[in-house]
Amino acid sequence: MDESKYIQSYCSINNNVVSLNGKVVFSDDSADVKSFLKAVYKSLDTKYPKFFKMDSLSKLAFLGAELLLKEESKSSNTALVFSNNASSLDTDRKHQESINDSDDYFPSPAVFVYTLPNIGMGEISIRHQLKSENAFFIFEKYNAAFHHTYENSLIQMNKADSVLAGWVNVDKNKCDAFLYLVSEKGTIEHTIENLIKLYNN
Repeated sequence: MDESKYIQSYCSINNNVVSLNGKVVFSDDSADVKSFLKAVYKSLDTKYPKFFKMDSLSKLAFLGAELLLKEESKSSNTALVFSNNASSLDTDRKHQESINDSDDYFPSPAVFVYTLPNIGMGEISIRHQLKSENAFFIFEKYNAAFHHTYENSLIQMNKADSVLAGWVNVDKNKCDAFLYLVSEKGTIEHTIENLIKLYNN
């Protein structure tokens, strides 16, 4: 029995460029991450008002999911497995800045309305009606070996029909996302070597 898994599709969002399956689908010269992510959102013609309440990390994850799931025939049993090296540090810094000055002390609850990695995963699940497992891991850098093993095991153990997975990181006005959809169909075999190759391209 063939237990091979495949990368059905993949995308990257970094350096103000959005690529889908190796082809550039959008680029923009925005000076900051917030403006760039807003431009990507508009380019996808997505209608999801809660997007504007999210922090940059959640927006980045959401946009990657839009690229991969918008046109795909997907199962509600699609798991989410993301990782990064900063968690929600970008938003934490903004909160810290709001309380540093005792003369202008005004911490805003709005900073934390849509923060933490699980918020982005939750919004993706709501948007695409996903009802499977989800997990967010923290690594120093993208860990292809861990992802490969974890994603394959979810499908092999019948905990998911497919897995939307990868790296999504925002830190100091820089975003870096590499996401992909793993399933039992596709043309690129889901191997550690292929994950590393696609991430580095």
